[in-house]
Amino acid sequence: MRLIAENLSGERGGEPVFEDIDFFVEDGESLVITGPNGSGKSTLLRVVAGFLPAARGSVRIAEVDETFPSIASACHYLGHQNAMKTALTVTENLVFWQQFCGKGRLDIGEALDAVGLDGIGHLPFGYLSTGQRRRAAIAKLLVSHRPLWLLDEPTAGLDKASEQRFTGLMGTHCAAGGIVMAATHLPLGLERAKTLEMGRQS
Repeated sequence: MRLIAENLSGERGGEPVFEDIDFFVEDGESLVITGPNGSGKSTLLRVVAGFLPAARGSVRIAEVDETFPSIASACHYLGHQNAMKTALTVTENLVFWQQFCGKGRLDIGEALDAVGLDGIGHLPFGYLSTGQRRRAAIAKLLVSHRPLWLLDEPTAGLDKASEQRFTGLMGTHCAAGGIVMAATHLPLGLERAKTLEMGRQS
């Protein structure tokens, strides 16, 4: 699988945010998107995910796998919001996402253990700390297999140990042939990651 963007431009509220961006990322690779606030990092991810239309240009998957014929079918999107119901338990939230997105390489217990939340799946999501909520949201990536991870400030709210654990999970995903595309202000520790620096638009 290869993700290709050509002359890609995006808008927010009818105003241009970024223009004429080109990149490609393929199996086993990661792309780290950096830049100041307002430079379009989040908008770019939302355009790639299909949540926003491209103003110009295109983003597509080449060498399509029949299992994942489109970007929408191939991607997990982790945004600023964790997209979990506060009244449901952690496990109930993950069961919902697994049923919605399909099975993954890990079951729910294994995924919670991988993010350091073993033993708290019975707790309502709303009871968790900020860091625990983020780790539970990261577990969503593990309970359903999607080859393309689109991550917006994925380590927000995490302590150093959790950041290192997540770096390992991203590395494992890439080593298994997955793709990681992450917008961040902080180093993610990904080896040999490609970089895309977004400039502030006038």
